[in-house]
Amino acid sequence: MTAVPLFSVPEGRSFDLLGIGQNSHDHVRVIDRIPAFGAKREAGSAHAFPGGQVATAVLAAQRQGLRCAYVGNVGTDAAAERVLAPLRDAGVDLDGVERVSGSPTQTGLILVEVATGERSVVWHRDPQLAISDDQVARAPIESARTLLLDAGDPECALRAAERARAAGTAVLLDADRAEGCPAALLAAVDFPLVSRDFAEKWGDGSVRAGLRELVRLGARLAVATLGPLGALGYTGERWWPSPAFEVSARDTTGAGDAFHAGFARALLEGADEDGALRLANATAARNCEALGAQGGLVDREALERWLAAAKRRAWIEPELG
Repeated sequence: MTAVPLFSVPEGRSFDLLGIGQNSHDHVRVIDRIPAFGAKREAGSAHAFPGGQVATAVLAAQRQGLRCAYVGNVGTDAAAERVLAPLRDAGVDLDGVERVSGSPTQTGLILVEVATGERSVVWHRDPQLAISDDQVARAPIESARTLLLDAGDPECALRAAERARAAGTAVLLDADRAEGCPAALLAAVDFPLVSRDFAEKWGDGSVRAGLRELVRLGARLAVATLGPLGALGYTGERWWPSPAFEVSARDTTGAGDAFHAGFARALLEGADEDGALRLANATAARNCEALGAQGGLVDREALERWLAAAKRRAWIEPELG
């Protein structure tokens, strides 16, 4: 049976993907075990890496062969260049990036557990780094085939999504926290790609109920990422379970960001629901094999070689409501 594309993506535009959202300078500590609250653990090796939700996804997409642009803010500190350098080196258009005088670039403190690769994150973003209405007004939204947003600045994200919808641009939303994410923004996006925690909170403890609510609000396909289980999508007519790939995870930081890049690429290539979730899961899994949010972001050929040898886990129906 021929796959039916998820979305009729516009052709003939300057960018395949425009990302508007956050970046981060991550300080990573590798430890033997993430401590319980109130406990103490000795830290292992220390590292500093570029990261951030949308910046990482845009970099992943560019390395996969997409033409990408990024809109976001950094400070005037040395960390700003460390965050922007991988994007610039990859060829991402950075005309929409602003350096905010007197502000530090967003930072993250990340603890990575050796045995599992699972991480805990504490982050800080100076309020002055918020994306402005003027930046959204100047963003090349009508020149992009797809738009990826996060919910860090929800009102600006809403205005961007509304412009994109009017232009026929497919809108993807990276939402990992339900707090502060308005229903109006969720109603303005085509593909909300949310964390399990987000879906559960919108569904009163049930992932499936949360995805149903997102589709009721207007999503074409609502997706919850489920970590080592994979992902679950819902269209209103059918559920789309997508098992994860077997991987020896070194660091799960950036897995969701890579997932969004893989989903965007699949969307642009005319994939159906199953194909989009498969490529998204593969991009996420490959990124987990290296340390840092962007450590495992490989080019298209390398990912295809990895996929040729990769094995998928069996789908085990979790308790999702």
